[in-house]
This record gives sequence, structure tokens and C-alpha cells, in this order.
Amino acid sequence: MASSSSYFLLAAVALAALFAVGSCGTELTLTIGKDSSSTKLSLITNVAISEVSVKPKGATDFSDDLKESPANTFTLDSKEPIKGPISFRFAAKAGGYRVVDDVIPADFKAGAVYKTGKQV
Repeated sequence: MASSSSYFLLAAVALAALFAVGSCGTELTLTIGKDSSSTKLSLITNVAISEVSVKPKGATDFSDDLKESPANTFTLDSKEPIKGPISFRFAAKAGGYRVVDDVIPADFKAGAVYKTGKQV
């Protein structure tokens, strides 16, 4: 016959496991599109997000929302060369915005993948 402390421990472990599973998400990654250049930044996300904007080095605020086309691909076209590092902002499903500072380095290359550290 198990003691009451064993039942308590089992219940605590079960609750901890449920909490861990419930708080899991997928880490958002950004892939630099193959059509990116010094004046065009194409970002491909691994999960569906919305209201994406960026802030290149030296900018005082985030850009207007980037155009999404095709799905999960967001593009910034600029007349001037885009300077990094670049910060990234997106709308979270739970509400509000998430910001990842300097996630895209100054020397970004087409095809590179960058981890944001943000779970969505």
C-alpha cells in the first residue's frame, strides 16, 4: 500500500508534465529568401504569423507591416541598401506583439536560417 506522500508526489509530477506539454510551442525561425539582395529582404517563417515588420539598423521605428505573399513569406523592398542587424516584430496569437532584437545580422545571406528564440 502506497503512502499518501507517494500519491502527492505522483500528482505533482503529473501536473508538471501537463504544464510542460501545455506551454510547448514551436520556435519561430526566419529563413532569408533566395531573392533577397541589398535592397530586398524576403523572410520565410516556419509557422503562420501575422503583422510582421522589421527595423533595420539606424531606423527609429519599425516598418509598416510587410506584404505576405506567398504564405509565410514577408518582403521588404527598399530604395536604399538595408542595413543590419535587423530587429523583427510580429503579432502573437495570444495577443500583443513579440519583438526579437537584432535577429538578422548585418551580413545576412540568402538561404540563411536564424532562430528567434520565440515560441509560437
